[in-house]
Amino acid sequence: MESLLWKEIQEQPEIIRQLIAAEHDHVLRLGRELRGKNCRFIYLAARGTSDNAARYGQYLFGGINRLPVALSAPSLFTAYQTPPRLEGALVLGISQSGQSPDIVEVLGEARRQGAPTVAITNDGDSPLARAAEHVLLLGAGRELSVAATKTYTATLALIAMLSLALDDRLRPESLLPVVPWMETALKSEPQAQAAAERMADSSRAVVLGRGYHYCTAHEIALKIKELSGVEAEPYSTADFKHGPIAMAEGGLPVILVSYGTTFRREMEVLADLVRSQGARVLPLADELPGMQPADSWIPLPPGEPEWLTPIAAILPGQLLAFHLTRARGLDPDRPRHIRKVTLTH
Repeated sequence: MESLLWKEIQEQPEIIRQLIAAEHDHVLRLGRELRGKNCRFIYLAARGTSDNAARYGQYLFGGINRLPVALSAPSLFTAYQTPPRLEGALVLGISQSGQSPDIVEVLGEARRQGAPTVAITNDGDSPLARAAEHVLLLGAGRELSVAATKTYTATLALIAMLSLALDDRLRPESLLPVVPWMETALKSEPQAQAAAERMADSSRAVVLGRGYHYCTAHEIALKIKELSGVEAEPYSTADFKHGPIAMAEGGLPVILVSYGTTFRREMEVLADLVRSQGARVLPLADELPGMQPADSWIPLPPGEPEWLTPIAAILPGQLLAFHLTRARGLDPDRPRHIRKVTLTH
């Protein structure tokens, strides 16, 4: 059973516990300093898994801080050499390795324009860390598996801490409840394995989420693609209904990420609809009225504030990707055609 990837999935609750304790005071001071800058919007630069964490930031900084948030187009800074004007921006560069030249260039240009910059990375000596005015370290230790797991949840936790600090709402107890929720989420491994075995014969899948779980849908789909080779496509449920729902037939696995009350009714209606078209429903949910015996339900712990749920919700998704890879006869520690660090320009 045990592999590098599986081991790092299991490490995540303790890593988040340690991160919250280690970085609380630092993030609090940083939030106080940044509040004095009167930033009018957030500008996020990232690639890959870090880009999915940035999608969480897009909702969190908008929902908690009521700030406009933009995801950068790094090619404007490198290939086109036409960087946007960043006056009034707080610029965040997110990269677990801190190596990607295009993300480094975004922060370098932001500093040249006088915008405050923050790097979120697992390597304090990386080019990204050197390019930034401020550095928040993930503290995840060396991530040995090719697929990112613990650096992803640590990034979400730091984004949440920074968001609260920007509004002077960060307290020692603010994020600690997420740790037992993560521990409970890991107990859904048997259901995640059963769902993986059910979809192992499929070459395609879709992963649906909305709101705070738009990032979760993207990250689960990425893990499924890079590990198992299944062509998993992520969508907002709203976008899915605007055309791609035509795919939902012939036993297509439809993974529904439903955590919290905001979109629960929408998810229930959508589950009924795709079932009627012949799709297989795999709910990753705390609760989803109308679930059928044929659904492969992967339970999530109830009671968590919705804005925090992505930190716990991804864990069963990672386990689903891990077991799907095994069920398809592949090695999750040696995914095909990808490397741990990818340099983009």
